[in-house]
Amino acid sequence: MRRMPATNTDQPAARRSAAVRPIASGLKLTAAHVEAIDESHERCAALRVSRIELPDFSPLGRPDLGLARDRNRRLLDHAAPVMGMLYDQIVDSESMVVLTDAAGIIIHSVGDDEFLARASKVALQPGADWSEVAKGTNAVGTTLIRETPTLVHADEHYLHANQFLTCSAVPILDPRGNMLGVLDVSGDHRGYHQHTMALVKMSARMIENHWLTDDHRNVLRLHLHSRGEFIGTLMEGILAISVDGRIVGANRGAIEQLGMSGVALRAHTLQTLFGISVSTLVDRFRAPLGTPMSVHLADGRAFHLHAQFDWPVWSAIAGAAAARPGSPPEAAAASASPVAAAAVPAPRVASPARETALDSLRTGDAQMNLVLDKLQRVVNSDVSILILGESGTGKELVARALHADSARAKRPFVALNCASMAGDLLQVELFGHDDESPSLPRRKGRVGRLVQASGGTLFLNEIGALPEALQARLLRVLVERQITPGGSTQSVGVNVNIICGTQRNLREAIDQGRFRPDLYYRLNGLAVKLPPLRERSDLLSLTRKILEREGGGVRRVLAADVEALLLGYAWPGNVRQLFNVLRTACVMAGSERTITRNHLGDDLLDEVQEHAAAAAAALAMANTCPPASDVEGPLHKLELDAIRRAVAAAGGNVSAASKQLGISRNKIYRRLRWS
Repeated sequence: MRRMPATNTDQPAARRSAAVRPIASGLKLTAAHVEAIDESHERCAALRVSRIELPDFSPLGRPDLGLARDRNRRLLDHAAPVMGMLYDQIVDSESMVVLTDAAGIIIHSVGDDEFLARASKVALQPGADWSEVAKGTNAVGTTLIRETPTLVHADEHYLHANQFLTCSAVPILDPRGNMLGVLDVSGDHRGYHQHTMALVKMSARMIENHWLTDDHRNVLRLHLHSRGEFIGTLMEGILAISVDGRIVGANRGAIEQLGMSGVALRAHTLQTLFGISVSTLVDRFRAPLGTPMSVHLADGRAFHLHAQFDWPVWSAIAGAAAARPGSPPEAAAASASPVAAAAVPAPRVASPARETALDSLRTGDAQMNLVLDKLQRVVNSDVSILILGESGTGKELVARALHADSARAKRPFVALNCASMAGDLLQVELFGHDDESPSLPRRKGRVGRLVQASGGTLFLNEIGALPEALQARLLRVLVERQITPGGSTQSVGVNVNIICGTQRNLREAIDQGRFRPDLYYRLNGLAVKLPPLRERSDLLSLTRKILEREGGGVRRVLAADVEALLLGYAWPGNVRQLFNVLRTACVMAGSERTITRNHLGDDLLDEVQEHAAAAAAALAMANTCPPASDVEGPLHKLELDAIRRAVAAAGGNVSAASKQLGISRNKIYRRLRWS
């Protein structure tokens, strides 16, 4: 970047830099950071920005602010829920979360009421211009110029009025690398925490990923990482692939991992980058339970890939591309794949019986087998299915298997967690809308999940969290099989199989008036309850299956003490927790065949140690306290009994009970909550 000249061009460069360098007291600064702040101060001096005189802190008027928000509706739409989650991480820290457009105008902010009052005095509020021209060196304005994450701490701010702040800002880029805006956390410099920038970076990446998915929902999206366990996390790279194999978009994670600019990536195809074709990916990942595949770049670096695409939309696009004269070979290959050729009758030939998706979930537990037997009887029926169970027991996995075994398997499977967003946003996400809502950013032509899943399956997890107003709308859709998006007068027919899941007690919610009984009985044609992992008898079989899948070609086994550890642990996070523990252990083991305690996380080992201490306390208390009817049983039951007795003996004082048992208060709270 070209450095702008300072006002006094006769001043030696070294002296000029020293004159403008801020103190930034209390921070260890890198040379690159100091240089960036120096350059910003030099730009401000060249622009004749006054450091002492109060600038114009008046924000844009309401009409102009409305226009700025209208121009950035889509950005605000993607960023607002993420900002809410980010603020939850910094609440009570005298901070605020700020979103600006590409010109530095604040279009949205959330924060502590007390700090918002202080921030408004320096116009840190919607409508204010925080470009360097208007506010001197600051995280937002400097980020817009440098296009990289920027921290500006205390007296690094060019304006004296802003030196009570510390600001961490990150640019938000679209899939082609264009600047959309800036996400920033600003707070009192005395409360600055070094992890704040990491939180802002993660949040900006989340917004960018949402934008990319929204931009390219009708093309193949390739999720990649050099470590397979990071696929599906914020660390993954995402590439958007057109039907002819061209790379048409990339998120920041893909750019960083592949070590290429966005422009360089878009010059590649799947074939030139990874040596694979679109049809290969479509064939591999047309089943919803497909596992990641390994590929290599030309320089030998290895990556794991997982592809996602909308089956019917992809089929239509691939078929249309192949039908065009002069269409590229990739398009023809894609159209020749089973996805695009689904409409072409294939010759009927005898084939051996294959394992169904539901059968693949059988690992020997009698309770789980009974659930799967029930579900197999209602595949392709009109019976509504309600899947109950604790978090992590595999409700979505079972729903995906049901879809894969049904006649709808070639149509979309769409999942939505009803507890993941506020009511207004959930209404738009579920039902869509065609016009501006007074309480929401406009999503012109936004298609809801019900329409997206038409012809296929919609899995509504945590249905018990659905607001009452949306319960009535959903019931009407189930009865009429039609949906009217918000802001529209036109009804759209939907043919969708709805499967619901929840860990909540819906009957209790009905008694408390929080869930409509008519909707409950409409959704509850067949209710099945997935057993928690601690009550299943197939833990070792399940472990072997996970190790086979995640072993990376190495036949893994458990050391005897690790096997005993897994069998004795209560698994509060259920199958999801077991999967993550084993996947991480496989990565840690590398080429080693045996999984040992050294390959397990410290948090798991600490909890197991606490578990053993509580169990020992339970055995000791069994000799001094009257026996309870449920003392006999698995180790975790003994532990829970000991905790209950200790809390009761302490008169409900959890701190005293934790000292007696030698375990943490959080451990006690978790155990009592899970019981």
